[in-house]
Amino acid sequence: MKAAIIVLSDPNSKSEEALGRVFNALAVAYDYKNAGDEVTILFQGAGTRWIGELQKEDNPVHALYEAVKGEVAGVSCGCADVFGGGEEAQKLGYDLVKDNAVPGTTGLPSLRKLVNDGYTVLTF
Repeated sequence: MKAAIIVLSDPNSKSEEALGRVFNALAVAYDYKNAGDEVTILFQGAGTRWIGELQKEDNPVHALYEAVKGEVAGVSCGCADVFGGGEEAQKLGYDLVKDNAVPGTTGLPSLRKLVNDGYTVLTF
C-alpha cells in the first residue's frame, strides 16, 4: 500500500480543527509507516506554514511529527510563495516541490503523478 498525505490546514487559524487535521494527517502517516507501507507527506496551501510550527517542542503534535518527519517529501513551492513556509522548509532540508507547472506559479506538487504511481491521496 502507498499513501500520499496532503496537509492543507492553516496553523495561523489557531483553531482546534487545524490542529486536529495536522494531528490526524501525521497519525495516518505513522500508521502507514509502522505497517511497513510506503507513505509520503506534503504540505500544500496554507499548510506550508506547519513546518515551522511542528519544529517547536511545545507544539502538542511535535513528538508525532518527529516520528514521521523522514516521510515528508516537502512543501508546495507555489503555495509557499503565497502562504509562507518555504524558507523554513529549505532551512530544515525539505524540498520545495514543483513538478506540476501551474501557470502563474513557481509550481506545485503533482497529485496526478502520485496517483499514477499508485498512491492513495488523503487530504487533511
